[in-house]
Amino acid sequence: MKKFFQLALVAVMILAATATATAQKYGYVNADEIIAAHPEMKVAESNLESLQKQLQKKGEAMVQKFQTDYQALEAKAQAGDLTPKQQQEEATKLEVRQKEIAEFERTMIADLQAKRVELLEPIYTSVNEAIEAIAKENDYQFVFSQQTLLYGDESADLTSQVKTKLGL
Repeated sequence: MKKFFQLALVAVMILAATATATAQKYGYVNADEIIAAHPEMKVAESNLESLQKQLQKKGEAMVQKFQTDYQALEAKAQAGDLTPKQQQEEATKLEVRQKEIAEFERTMIADLQAKRVELLEPIYTSVNEAIEAIAKENDYQFVFSQQTLLYGDESADLTSQVKTKLGL
């Protein structure tokens, strides 16, 4: 009789575990599509592009000035207008400027990345909050990204619901 109760208990536990596993709801979203449709995304991309062009223009001006000064130094050296000591001093100045240009390029890349994070983080946050809200409203235990999904029934696609939640 004791074994019967043990077997019955195990059967009930297996049945409960199976029922729990089948009761879970899964969904997926195309986050890239949602983010691309977000109106703030166009503004962010425009701001990033503007900043990038501004920084590139400044960098190009620095490089152009460097090249002009280098050519002028070469011309003066070939004409014999500079002493060897003056040539060395001018060459040292140009080396410093060349390092400044390289540092500007590194700073430019870091500034662009920081601005990108600053502009896109609120967009990502709002999209994630909308996904979470839809999942909770519809009792989804898991919501996956379509980009990593190998297969998903279209009925589990929550993309349009998330877009509606965001007003897109």
